Amino acid sequence: MRRLFADAMYWIAIANHKDQWHAKAVHVMRSLGQATLVTTEEVLDEFLTYYSGHGPVLRNNAAQTVEDALADPLVIVRPQSHQSFLDGLAFYKARPDKEYSLTDCISMQAMRQESITEILTHDNHFKQEGFTLLL
Repeated sequence: MRRLFADAMYWIAIANHKDQWHAKAVHVMRSLGQATLVTTEEVLDEFLTYYSGHGPVLRNNAAQTVEDALADPLVIVRPQSHQSFLDGLAFYKARPDKEYSLTDCISMQAMRQESITEILTHDNHFKQEGFTLLL
C-alpha cells in the first residue's frame, strides 16, 4: 500500500472546508485511493497550535481531527521522543542556510527513516530536500 507523509498543512486543509487548500487536499486523497498516512506527534502539535486561536468551533474541530487520526488504522502517528528531537535538531543545524522549522526537520528525518518520498503539503522546503509535494 502506498505510504504518504501528512504535514501540518494537510491537516489544516482537511480540518477546515473554508481553507484555500481544502478542495485540493480532498481531491488528492480521493485520487490516490487507499493509502497509509504517516505523520508525527510534532506535526499534530503544529496543527493544533495553528487552530488554537481560531475560536472554539475550529479549535474543537482540530482536536476531533487529531482524535480521528489517532483512531484510524490507516494513519501511523510516530511518537515524539528525545531521539526524534535530537535527529531534527541535528538536521536543523546541518541546514543553516535554510528556513526549515524544527518540526519540518523532524518530519524530513522521519520520512527518510520510513523511506517515504511523497508528502501531503505545499511547503517548498520539502521540495528543496528532494521530496515530492502532492498539494
